[in-house]
Amino acid sequence: MTHRKMLLTAAALSLALPLAACGGSGESSASGEKVTFMMDVGLLPKHALFYAAVDHGFYEDAGFDVEILPGTGSKDTSLAVSTGRADFGFADFGQSVLARSEGAGVTQLGLIQSETAYATVTTSKSGIDDWDDLVGKKVATEAGGAMTAMWPLAAERAGLDKDDVEVVASSGQAKITGLLTGQWDATLAFYISDAPVLIAQGEKPVVLKWSDLDISMYGNGLITSDKAVADDPERVKAFVGATMRGVTWACKNQDQAVQSLMDSVREMDSKAATAGVEQACGLLWPKDAPDGASLGSMDDEGAEHVFDLVGTYLDVDSTDISTADVYTNEFLPEITTQTQIEEPKQ
Repeated sequence: MTHRKMLLTAAALSLALPLAACGGSGESSASGEKVTFMMDVGLLPKHALFYAAVDHGFYEDAGFDVEILPGTGSKDTSLAVSTGRADFGFADFGQSVLARSEGAGVTQLGLIQSETAYATVTTSKSGIDDWDDLVGKKVATEAGGAMTAMWPLAAERAGLDKDDVEVVASSGQAKITGLLTGQWDATLAFYISDAPVLIAQGEKPVVLKWSDLDISMYGNGLITSDKAVADDPERVKAFVGATMRGVTWACKNQDQAVQSLMDSVREMDSKAATAGVEQACGLLWPKDAPDGASLGSMDDEGAEHVFDLVGTYLDVDSTDISTADVYTNEFLPEITTQTQIEEPKQ
């Protein structure tokens, strides 16, 4: 691959593939209630779990004709769902709390990522293998993003002084290209998003997970509007159930999930898709989840921990928000680590 082509491909992938949502075998069924499902960002390998749920009949079996839409950030997705521009969404728990603090009426319905995927990401060529290796290095991140705001916490937990690392602003689209061309040494990123893009470029990613620094909080989950919950709870329950069964099946059948994504999203790289699905499935359950753990469930302690973090680092006033305002487990199906999910009959 030429240097120019490599950069163009990296840029295209790091744009998060804002392409047509459905196509190939991932197209929505011709029957059922039309439902729009907006992602947190543009279409990425981690979203393969939802394409598999569409492709293999989980939504159709529940009476839905689902259209998957790309997003432009979890907060924007929360606002779109709150205002009815999308029926359901996939959004970061903390960003949905932020949106709610600003008046958005959205509720978290179940976690697809049991913990955050925040990380510092680089390549094996950078010479960075651990947190200490960041001293004297340049790290790129989106200005104003949650990871930018929380970087001081990560640095402190890693034993770094504030002047040990130079943090520079970059757009999300330019972060990977800048890393590959040596403009900076690492990025602050969701590792399930950026690491697969690096793999697609023939690079070996090095991922320093913030969770290894005991910075853990809820990640992305399903959201809908308060109005939808109030108006038709059975509809919400059916959608959540179909999604949870679909993603559980997808993680047990990862090759088929990859194929659903490849059939549906143009320009998706197969290596990136494979890596992204594997990493997304690694976040489906909490670490060391007991056999009886319920998929997607949240609790007040976890929600309050998010409140504390967003209040401290994102300057969010959550004093007027209760945990009951931001999440509910009432629509979750009973799925444990031992549950076997069968593909609906086609």
